[in-house]
Amino acid sequence: MEERVARIEGILSQMDKRLNHVETEIAGLRDELRGEIEGLRAELRTKADKWEIRIWFLLILLLMTVYQFLR
Repeated sequence: MEERVARIEGILSQMDKRLNHVETEIAGLRDELRGEIEGLRAELRTKADKWEIRIWFLLILLLMTVYQFLR
């Protein structure tokens, strides 16, 4: 009986070690994914800002052209 209990305890100990490893791997993947998502968000913000600047530039050009035409 004691032999079986010791064997089960050994199995549980190994399972605990393996699960800790899996948990560590998952945490690492989550951190990596968060970093990638943040990088994509920053890239999208930069691109959106560039497009906003282009749109404002075109609007100002258009307004200047209309103003010159109406003079």
